[in-house]
Amino acid sequence: MTAEDKTPVEQAVEQAVELFVYAPIGLLFEGSSLLPQLVERGRNQVSMARMIGRFAVGQGRTEATKVAGRLQDQAAGVLDFLGESVTPLAAEQPRPTPTSPPAGPGAPKAARKPSKPAARNAEAGTLAIPDYDGLSASQVVNRLAGLSAAELGHVQRYEAANRGRKTILSKVAQLQAG
Repeated sequence: MTAEDKTPVEQAVEQAVELFVYAPIGLLFEGSSLLPQLVERGRNQVSMARMIGRFAVGQGRTEATKVAGRLQDQAAGVLDFLGESVTPLAAEQPRPTPTSPPAGPGAPKAARKPSKPAARNAEAGTLAIPDYDGLSASQVVNRLAGLSAAELGHVQRYEAANRGRKTILSKVAQLQAG
């Protein structure tokens, strides 16, 4: 009887007999010769999987390091921006000079000196960088390269007398030295 002459039920029974009877008998007699080949194939597959895993972990570590570096740079920029642009109000208060008379609420208006913020605005208006007091240190530093030596000196004096931001002062010094 050929495979085409058998009914689907007979074909299913024949496949079940091959799987559950003949295959175990064949494995019993040939297993000892097939086992070393199967073991070797398994070892090769595990070795290949380890190699691919190590490569993937190495690539992942490299990419993670790059991303962490970029995030660290961004965080440093944000902290620099916040640290340089947020100043306490106490630092903005005018300091009395020893030679000036006290300018209190009872003093006549003509005897009062302008407060430091008003003087600051007048001086800031003469700087070569528009809206100087409204800029962060990083924004000011980006604009310094195009200034002349006299303008750099003016910025240096103004910054040292007012906010004293080290980022700006060191960039001005670097440009003046170069």
